Amino acid sequence: MATSVTTRASGARSAPDAPVPARRSWFRNAAPTLTFLGRRLLSSAIVLLGATFIVYMLLSFALDPLEDLRTSTAPNKEALIEARVRALDLDTPPVIRYFKWLGALFTGDLGSSWVSGARVTAMLGSAIPSTVQLIAASTLLAIGLGVLVGIVSALRQYTRFDYSVTFLSFVLYSLPSFWVAVLLKLWGAIGFNDFLADPHVPPLWVAIISVVSGVLWSAVIGGSTRTRWISFGAGVVATAAVLLFVSGTGWLLDPSLGIIGVTAIGAGIAFGIVALTAGLGNRRALYASLTTVAIGAALYYPLKYVFPYATTWLIIGLGVLAVVVGLVVGFLFGGYDRVVSMRAAAVTALGVGLLIYVDRVMSVWKIYSNASQINGRPIATIGSQTPGLTGSYWVESLDKFTHLLLPTIALILISFASYTRYSRASLLEVMNQDYIRTARAKGLSERVVTTRHAFRNALIPLATVVPLDIAALFGGAIITERIFAWSGMGALFIKGLSGRDADPVMGYFLVTGTLLVLANIVVDFVYAALDPRIRVNS
Repeated sequence: MATSVTTRASGARSAPDAPVPARRSWFRNAAPTLTFLGRRLLSSAIVLLGATFIVYMLLSFALDPLEDLRTSTAPNKEALIEARVRALDLDTPPVIRYFKWLGALFTGDLGSSWVSGARVTAMLGSAIPSTVQLIAASTLLAIGLGVLVGIVSALRQYTRFDYSVTFLSFVLYSLPSFWVAVLLKLWGAIGFNDFLADPHVPPLWVAIISVVSGVLWSAVIGGSTRTRWISFGAGVVATAAVLLFVSGTGWLLDPSLGIIGVTAIGAGIAFGIVALTAGLGNRRALYASLTTVAIGAALYYPLKYVFPYATTWLIIGLGVLAVVVGLVVGFLFGGYDRVVSMRAAAVTALGVGLLIYVDRVMSVWKIYSNASQINGRPIATIGSQTPGLTGSYWVESLDKFTHLLLPTIALILISFASYTRYSRASLLEVMNQDYIRTARAKGLSERVVTTRHAFRNALIPLATVVPLDIAALFGGAIITERIFAWSGMGALFIKGLSGRDADPVMGYFLVTGTLLVLANIVVDFVYAALDPRIRVNS
């Protein structure tokens, strides 16, 4: 019996190992996703091709390049018409001209403007960066503010704050963009520039603005009646103190945050970020964020020796370095959830770095405002830069910001309303789901329920809207660019239509259409990232 057992044991040891399943290659794992992406790209290319054909045909019949010559009284009118017909190949059927244009497109040639003679690729090369400058900040701020206000409005449902936000959203959504732009030029530029001649806030306006600020803060914070009154009083006192300080010191003539302002606002950012992402009970995350604020304050004066050599890439590098420092600080503080500490510290570090950058830009305000080209009126109403103005990197940056200010605000006010309504409705729907009630029943705090369970799912409907809006904005905010004389994609489109110039219009449509097609594909992947029930390879 013992021998039999030994034989079996030795036989088991001498048997070959069980086969191990072969590890699937990366390509095999990614094949379904790549197949889905290939199908979407192919179908999108077909749609885009058909759209370019329709637009080209419409332009061929709608735009008449000979219109100015037909009404001309020049003695050699017929010769001029014949020369232009030959130059533009107008005696060829539009379908044939389209396929010629399409063949040139595959070689990278988008044609040229017969009005100016400039290549369309060169025109797009100057228009696209200008439009990106205009829409980048406005889109990010509109999304951030719209989602934030919409979520607070949903959490304060049927309160005065909710009703006020709803009313304001409908008002902004219904306002014509050209009217908003004109009002901003009138009050935001002309009115503010006139105010700088004597930057003194009358006591009556101090009282009115302070009371309005107190009402807003009490509505946002909410709570019991006692809490609301405390919030109201704190808001009134803080706002009045700031206005009196600005009025009494002439701060607007030579603004600055200083190391005290950077530290104080940075500490507020740290507390706010930790309260939203981790909760103030997570001391490790709070200490990590406050440490990054202390590091930023310690580097405030040493960075003054670096800023004279500033370039765009240097500023970007310093921003990346700030995020890295925040990640390292959060990692060192650790805690039960090290990732939360790293995220909070990194966001705080980026915020402190941005404050230091803004403070440095503000330091050249007086020099910029007193320049002969500015003449004490720093807020611009037209154009993207001041002609003839030269100076350091900081002066040129401030000049760009003053020109971007009004069109950016105009775009924010219009987009903000829609994002607020979308995010409010989405969060209200999510907060009534069963898994939210289950999370509350488990004893989770309202902050955790909102930020970790409801917020992510509330973003799913926005995933459809935001990429398409960004792609559409790349086509140019036509009315806004027109009013503020901004030379972007919108101006390119208007000039092409008014000049009966088909090639620039086709170049505009090709860029905008391609971005919209790609945005639809991005929507699918964003959906899959936000909702685990959806897979792009299914």
